[in-house]
Amino acid sequence: MDHSVSDSSNAKTDKPLHVVMFPWLAMGHVFPCFEVSKILAQKGHYATLVSTPKIIDRLPKLPQTLSPFLKLTKLPLSPHIDQNNLPQDADSTMDIPSNKLYYLKLAYDALQQPMTQILKTSNPDWVFYDFAASWIPQLAKSLHIPCAYFSPCPAWSICFFDTPKQQLGDAAASRTNPEDYYGPPKWVPFPTNIGLRPYEVRKLLEDVKVNETGASPVFDLNEANSGCDMFVIRSCRDLEPEWLDYLGEFYHKPVVPVGLLPPVQVMDSEEEDNNPDWVQIKAWLDTQKASSVVYIAFGSEVKLSQENLNELALGIELSGLPFFWVLRKGSVELLPDGFEDRIKDCGVVWKTWAPQAKILAHDSIGGCLTHCGSGSMIENLYFGHVLVMLPFLLDQALYSRVMEEKKVGIEIPRNPEDGSFRRSSVSKAVRLAMVEEEGSAYRENAKELGKKFSNKHFQNQYIQHFILSLQNSN
Repeated sequence: MDHSVSDSSNAKTDKPLHVVMFPWLAMGHVFPCFEVSKILAQKGHYATLVSTPKIIDRLPKLPQTLSPFLKLTKLPLSPHIDQNNLPQDADSTMDIPSNKLYYLKLAYDALQQPMTQILKTSNPDWVFYDFAASWIPQLAKSLHIPCAYFSPCPAWSICFFDTPKQQLGDAAASRTNPEDYYGPPKWVPFPTNIGLRPYEVRKLLEDVKVNETGASPVFDLNEANSGCDMFVIRSCRDLEPEWLDYLGEFYHKPVVPVGLLPPVQVMDSEEEDNNPDWVQIKAWLDTQKASSVVYIAFGSEVKLSQENLNELALGIELSGLPFFWVLRKGSVELLPDGFEDRIKDCGVVWKTWAPQAKILAHDSIGGCLTHCGSGSMIENLYFGHVLVMLPFLLDQALYSRVMEEKKVGIEIPRNPEDGSFRRSSVSKAVRLAMVEEEGSAYRENAKELGKKFSNKHFQNQYIQHFILSLQNSN
């Protein structure tokens, strides 16, 4: 497989591309598509990002210079789906409890007809989809439009969760026992410690009974993966060279890493610099010593239980280290009694939106306590911060295992059967990562990885190769 990023003499560079993006209804899937759309628009190509109205409304304001090139198309969920099973106006994973995922997937699949009309009328050069829209490849082929599986997660996630039925046969590839998920997939030909813990596998298998009918959302991963003409992965070879190679060999498809799509634009935004929230946050960060503060955030999807939030908060307090904690709405009320009063001299609990990239770029931040969502991990590593990891979703768990392999992060130990953790484990992991001599190698490794990930030339090469791949394969 050729991984060079040099120009090709037969590149079809004379005609601007038009790419339609149709991600799954989760912000962690939509934001990377939005970033790729902006990159295409900046290079003079056209992009159409299709999603539900509330998701589109949640996206950052589009720069005026990009408006002619980037179209945001709202598709309301189909009214003939039984809306009584979804909360009113719910049109993303943020808006629903996990036991309603089945109905959200039904509503998403019902968008096939309007998506067909969009593709017919716009006749794009490419359509991008991800794991949830396994019906897009067949639709795209019927309209003679090339399609790319766009993954916001690294290649290891695709390789781990999809079993190679073509190579092993259905029987050999079926994972019927929980133990089949504990360690690395048997078909992966290189050494890795990637795998799930018993409590994570239990959650995976329990997801087949996510509503009162016992039905589950049907995510046909093998169909979604094998049906594409190309994989486009938010990743890079410094992160996972062997997984990227294996993905291409396994599916016999071109694999194009688009780079990490780091948060560089926000760093130079004058509007952000003058934002009152940022002014207040920066004033506090400026009072702290360099590399001393733990940044804590768990994204928009993770809903911490009362017990988990309690142990987490008390563990952070027990560590005695300064921290800045962005806590989602609805969780603040669950904090232990008196917590905010006790920590007011060394920490901040921030209760509204916060400019994460600008905070991470501040000199006082030394490490991050994170849920290991793909976007957050990239931002944390971009700035070279050591990681303290507490994953709750399955793709996050795999990210955590790989970062442990690379010795840039420490996962908080948990009970393997029920996933519970104790405040003492939180405190010990935070102190080990941030200040203990034993964790110095982790801090250095994170800084070295940050230097690679924040290299603009390095990222631009991936973008250049990505666009050339779309042009040459069209």
